[in-house]
Amino acid sequence: MSGQFEATVEIDRPVEAVFDYLADGRNDPQFSPRVLHIERVPDGPTAVGTVFRSSVKDAGMKTAREFRITDLEAPVRIRWAEVSKNSVTAGEGGYDLESLGDGRTRVRIFNVLEGHGIGKLLLGPALIAARKDAPAFGARIKAAAEAAVPPS
Repeated sequence: MSGQFEATVEIDRPVEAVFDYLADGRNDPQFSPRVLHIERVPDGPTAVGTVFRSSVKDAGMKTAREFRITDLEAPVRIRWAEVSKNSVTAGEGGYDLESLGDGRTRVRIFNVLEGHGIGKLLLGPALIAARKDAPAFGARIKAAAEAAVPPS
């Protein structure tokens, strides 16, 4: 059993710069308050096979998460899959980026959440919460990217 949430946002920065910012998952704490710590393995540029290991706090519980980059096509697509074993995981997720001209970028983020074991019971409430937060999550990505990436 799975379900998807997504958000789309326009960022007032060039697509290449937004791609570089989002491809470095170490920036996630800037727009995702649930991420407490994150590291890239191996250290170096993000590529297919790169893993981002994080500690997150969901519903008051701290968990370890690992996401592997499964597809990377600069500057238009980033895909990942969660490889950690948690009750609810993101089996697939990603960013789709589109240049809008004038140094602006449209970004669509999505995650397909899956429930495992007891997580099958938690999946519904997790999806409701994620879908409810999706517009605010998109706004946080926009604000963080615009703060981190200098205007062109």
